[in-house]
Amino acid sequence: MAYHEFGIMEDTPKKYQRFDEYEPEKFELIKINDDFIEPLLHSFDDIYCYWHTLECPGMNLAYCGITLIPPESIDSFIFIFSKYDKEPYNKIIELFKEAKIRDKYIIHYGI
Repeated sequence: MAYHEFGIMEDTPKKYQRFDEYEPEKFELIKINDDFIEPLLHSFDDIYCYWHTLECPGMNLAYCGITLIPPESIDSFIFIFSKYDKEPYNKIIELFKEAKIRDKYIIHYGI
């Protein structure tokens, strides 16, 4: 089974800092099956994110890579996840809400 993992970044990414390795020990991660993320990918197409570094802006999640989700994009993800009445989205919505309150980035590890 393929999974995506999301966690709150306690430290704001710095200019030129790269996130190229899977480092689950650095973050408290929430795991969600790809069966619940893949159908939503088209909905994320207009959401501003960064892929691996702040020097690589992109739209949507880095499906097979690492995404840095800035605080200003969190509401868009919450809106999309909230449109679906499925239990697997509950934990991810709570994580995004906490990051928003704390004005923190979210890191996403793709499949």
